[in-house]
Order: sequence, then structure tokens, then C-alpha cells
Amino acid sequence: MTGYVQPKAEWLARMRAGRFVHHAIVEKDVTVEAEGDAARLVGRIVTDATVYGAHADWRLRLTMDYACEGGAWTALRAVATTR
Repeated sequence: MTGYVQPKAEWLARMRAGRFVHHAIVEKDVTVEAEGDAARLVGRIVTDATVYGAHADWRLRLTMDYACEGGAWTALRAVATTR
């Protein structure tokens, strides 16, 4: 993890090109806090993935922010760290 904020289009292009291949994801701890039309999911996960050719179990902390509009929840931002 480098701290690089990757644009969505770039991330999707790399997924399509096979740069990131997820084999399995195991949830270790997940919490969701919601207030009104906003919610935040924080989870610790282990992702079995091949990233740029390196196959490993990646222990990650995932934070995702959501907003609800018209009854539909939309992911606004996702951050994955190794901490």
C-alpha cells in the first residue's frame, strides 16, 4: 500500500486487465455505523489475491462510506490499508 488515491476508472481498467485477481475474501471483523442517510463500514479482511503477479494473503483494513438517496445506498469511497 502506497497511499496512492486511485481513480475509479483506473482501478476498473486494471481489474479488467487482470492486474488484480481475487481468489477469496474472508471477513474477520465487520462493523457498520449508520446515521440518517450516511453509513460507514469498517472491516478487517484477508484477501487471497494475485496483485501484479504476486499471489498472497493480504490482511487489510477496509473502510467504505455510503450515502442513501431515494432509498438506494451507493458506495462513495473505499479505502484499503494494511494497518
